[in-house]
Amino acid sequence: MFYNLLNFPLEANVSNRIQYLDQTLDTFQPDLFMVCELNNAEGANSILGVLQDNVSADFRSATFTLNTSDNNIGNQNDLQNLLFYNSSKFILESQHIVTTIYRDFNHYKLKLNSTNQVSNPVYLNVIVCHLKASSGADNQAYRLQMTEDLTKYLNSFPADSNVMLAGDFNVYSNSEPAFQELIDETNNIVFVDPANRMGNWHNNTNFLDMFTQSTRTQTGMGGSTGGFDDRFDFILTTSNMLSNQDIYYVPDSYKTFGNNDNINCYNSEIKDVDCAGTDYSAAIREALYYFSDHLPVTLQLETNETLLSVPTHQPESIQLIGSNLVENTLEVKINRQALRTKKLYIFNTLGQIVKVIPLETSNNLRIDVSGLNSGMYYLSIPNMNVQPLKFIK
Repeated sequence: MFYNLLNFPLEANVSNRIQYLDQTLDTFQPDLFMVCELNNAEGANSILGVLQDNVSADFRSATFTLNTSDNNIGNQNDLQNLLFYNSSKFILESQHIVTTIYRDFNHYKLKLNSTNQVSNPVYLNVIVCHLKASSGADNQAYRLQMTEDLTKYLNSFPADSNVMLAGDFNVYSNSEPAFQELIDETNNIVFVDPANRMGNWHNNTNFLDMFTQSTRTQTGMGGSTGGFDDRFDFILTTSNMLSNQDIYYVPDSYKTFGNNDNINCYNSEIKDVDCAGTDYSAAIREALYYFSDHLPVTLQLETNETLLSVPTHQPESIQLIGSNLVENTLEVKINRQALRTKKLYIFNTLGQIVKVIPLETSNNLRIDVSGLNSGMYYLSIPNMNVQPLKFIK
């Protein structure tokens, strides 16, 4: 599932928005959840909690990173992308940032958690994006420049890579230069629309089942109020994912979640009776309406590999509470009784010990790190088989 979160959690015109996202995720139960318009690490942590509670305790998130792209067009550092994934099915191998003129592309390399992962590893490259919004020649040019930067980045990939590109593209038709850049058959990595619904999507009811924006006509809730008339949100795959057996798109599984393909819904609000149908209930459409001005898009992937059977995740020996971006106080939870007579060590990136904290008998610690210089640090208990935790000061 890909979802534009509409400035989550800072957009507060609708109170307690997380309850509506909770309902959507509980209903669809994704294994990969890709998002844009995520404001901060606190929002990421609250979404991860919903996924762990309602979908699988094995859910993890990639490391939250701030947008690094040039701000000459406007401040975009409150709009980030992120991937959440079911760690019983996928292993996060790496993550990278592709800088553009406007907003980052975020690349996450996953490996299938299969019984043959050593002898026959299956990789899935997930890229999440949010292209420049609005109509007009200048904005089209910005979107094209962003996708050209992605094409350059993908030139180093093996040509048979499995790549999935998810995002709010803000394009109005498949003929727009940015979209043409993505599907250009001369590229090293060529994307396809797995739904196979190419055309001029804007205000065209022939593509109503593909529309993702806007869920609203009412003002005062944040976001767009244009009514249901655009296909802005996409999940594209590489062409090989339509045919290979390692990991592949399930035919006809591409859906706009919450879209009942009801012609009466055109330019209406998604919660209206005009948008009723058999696929998505009034309760689901209402949850989508109150959470965002976009609908999520979804598809299914399958593999012929056998997934590794793993037990339900047990909590790590030590856990960070809240964000891994820390200002003055680091909050830590201790989950193993045997560790409470030990000492917790903070290391810098050179492996030097910069702070030692006695654990004593407390389950939860608040550690003053205000005296540490800005940078990356690791938290661990040596010689106790404890996975180090990374935090950034």
